[in-house]
Amino acid sequence: MTIESITLGGGCFWCVEAVFELVKGVTKVESGYSNGKTSNPTYEDVCSGTTGYVEVLRVEFDTSVITLKDILHIFFATHNPTTLNQQGNDIGTQYRSGIYYENEQQNLIANQIIKEFSNQNIFDQPIVTEVKALEKYSPAESYHQNYFKNNPNQGYCSYVVAPKVAKFRKGFIQWLKT
Repeated sequence: MTIESITLGGGCFWCVEAVFELVKGVTKVESGYSNGKTSNPTYEDVCSGTTGYVEVLRVEFDTSVITLKDILHIFFATHNPTTLNQQGNDIGTQYRSGIYYENEQQNLIANQIIKEFSNQNIFDQPIVTEVKALEKYSPAESYHQNYFKNNPNQGYCSYVVAPKVAKFRKGFIQWLKT
């Protein structure tokens, strides 16, 4: 078993976390903040939009079960990579689409997939997902971890997170944990 990690920004981290908790081969997920300017950001700091941080999900996965390409295919299918600093009604730089890599191989794979999707016109608009080295990662506060699992009936979870989870379940059944 070889564990690798990648950090993904796809809007509100509750949405991204809820999807990747269900993915076969994913061994751990952690909501957090990355690539900002300050030290030790809080949720309130990040929500202000002034820190440069992105709400992200750090995904650890077993490469003998699932590849980074598969992880990124799920990522692109379960958020909108064509809107700058926005996912649905969540607007601000903290909600931008991003792939924050830990090594050059991840950088190459991420850019290759974006190029393939762009050449195939997978999306109606250009992909604006940023691909950058992971910097200044901080875990989010404990109440953000497992948020959808712990709060499935909360309004945002019911109306925003649940449809993303349903989309994953329908489109990626082969990757659904049993």
